[in-house]
Formats: sequence, structure tokens, C-alpha cells
Amino acid sequence: MNGVEPRTTTAADALVAGVLGGNRLLLARAISRVENQAPEASALLTALYPHSGQAHIIGVTGAPGTGKSTLVTALAQCYRAAGLTVGIVAIDPTSPFTGGALLGDRVRMRALAGDAGVFMRSMATRGSLGGLSKTTGDVVTVLDAAGFDRIIVETVGVGQAEVEIASTAHTTLVIEAPGLGDEVQAIKAGILEIADILVVNKADRPGMDRTLRALEMMLDIEGNGARYVRHHGQLLRVESPVESDEEDRRWKVIVMKTVATDNTGVEELRQRIEAHRHWLMESGELALRQQLRIANTLENIIRAELNRRIAASIPAGRLDELVEQIRRRERDPYSAAAELLSLV
Repeated sequence: MNGVEPRTTTAADALVAGVLGGNRLLLARAISRVENQAPEASALLTALYPHSGQAHIIGVTGAPGTGKSTLVTALAQCYRAAGLTVGIVAIDPTSPFTGGALLGDRVRMRALAGDAGVFMRSMATRGSLGGLSKTTGDVVTVLDAAGFDRIIVETVGVGQAEVEIASTAHTTLVIEAPGLGDEVQAIKAGILEIADILVVNKADRPGMDRTLRALEMMLDIEGNGARYVRHHGQLLRVESPVESDEEDRRWKVIVMKTVATDNTGVEELRQRIEAHRHWLMESGELALRQQLRIANTLENIIRAELNRRIAASIPAGRLDELVEQIRRRERDPYSAAAELLSLV
């Protein structure tokens, strides 16, 4: 063991120096170590974490077909035109049958290739629910420590599990498109509540006015009235009316129109994101969202470590025995789980 630890530490130190020094190759390797949960990943994240906390994290979610990847590409180009660097984390779903993922955003975002101020990484969900990979937050930390000004996280767009992005991002964009019935899906999934900015992309398509009206109507009902306040990305109802001065200080969610393929409305969207960033800092909401993200990170770390300890403590073959006993109804899954937990 004494011969392994120095090599692990040396490998982590070299990657940390590379990430902080702007070495793209070592940054890519560091992200791979974190994503694959390699032995040096923990030391790597521990060393990089003090250098993070400067980037503004933008979450982009919405159903498939709304043009999220095209919009992310156009938004990144707008940020580059404004002189800011951009890190992109694009999540693609993992096949439940083969375990593979297409990672197609590398193809869809090829317009960003060759720009030294943009770093794009595709990741697979690897079975995680919620539209994100279980290591997404760690990869964002690495990009943050690397000095990127804005980090855009695009979820897989699987539907009603997309709300997890609210615990990762500072500003959450929910993307809709005309003609897909997505405004109804958004209402059903509850993702309107996590939206800081609602975007109707492909606004040049038929049905745009209907989609716009439906979303604006739901905003009036759900959150822009005086009986709701926003907290940790969720809308909480208050019993007493909100005072007018407090109402003036609240963030107002609006619906914006874009056509990402020709950059229509994209610069206005970037300006709205920046306005939300300034509001977060001035209102104190940024600290609340940072607390939410930290709490979520701690919970994920603890859950992963408990899973590892339970797996390591189960005697060989015992799990298969329990599964068979439960199948035959000789045991129930609850007492079996309690038995396994008692081994930790």
C-alpha cells in the first residue's frame, strides 16, 4: 500500500497543476478521472475545491426536440463574443440495454470546435435519474476551478425527472418549442417551478403564439402573483400577501423567444441570464442556492460512500441468497435491507 499512495498523490498533483494552469489535455484527463471515480478522484477534487466558486452555473433543461444543444451552442458563442470563457457539460442518456451512450452533443456542437475559450464535455447518465450524471456536480467543480467564467449544464431532456438541475445550477433555463405539446408536459412535470427563465425556442414555427400564451398563463397562476415566493428553486405559497416593496425585489420569470439556428433572441437571452446573476448576488438568493448545492453534494457523497461500504461488507453470495428468499416470499425486502444495513 505504501507503494501505491505516493503514485496516486503524484498523479493527482500533476492533474491539479494542469487544471489550474490551463492545460486542456490535463483538464480532460482530470474530468475523466472524476467521471470514472478513479482512485485519485477524491484527492483531485479536494485540491481543486478551494479554487472553485467563481463561475456562474447555467442549467438548460427541456424535452427532446426543443433545440437545447443548438441553443447552448449559440449562447456559448454569445458569451465568447462578450469576452467570457465557457465550459459546457452535456449529458446524454445511457442505454439500459447496452450501457452505452451516443454522446451526440459533440457532433451537434461542432461549431464550437477550435475555440480556446470553450471546453465541452459530453457525459453519460450511467443509469442516474434526474437528467444528470451522478458525477455532474464534481465535473462542474473541476471546470469551475479551471477558471471558466460561465458553465452551462445541458440535461438529457427525459421529461418529469428534470428538476434535479435546480440543485446544481444558479440560473435554470427551461426550453420549450411550439407544436410539441411541451407546455402541457412542463405543467405536468412541475418544471415550471424550477425555471428562472422560460424560453420558447424555434419561435419561427407554427403554434408559437399558442405555446407562449399557455406558458404565460401558467406563470400568472403559478408564481408571479403576490401569494408565492421563490426559495431554493421552488415556489412556496405564503398565507399573507407580499408587500409591494418586496414584490419589486423579487425575480420575475418571463417567457423569451429564440430561434437558435439564426441567433434570433440569443443575445437578449444572455443579457437576461446576466440580469438574473446580478439579482442573485444583490438579493442574497445566491447564498441560498449555494447552500442547496453544497447540501446536495454532501448528500450524494454520503450516499455513494454508504453504498460502497454496504457492497464491501456483504459476504459473497449473500445478496443472491436474499434475492432468492424474497422471490420465494420467505423474506421481505424491508427486513433484508435492514440486515444488509446492519453490516455497515
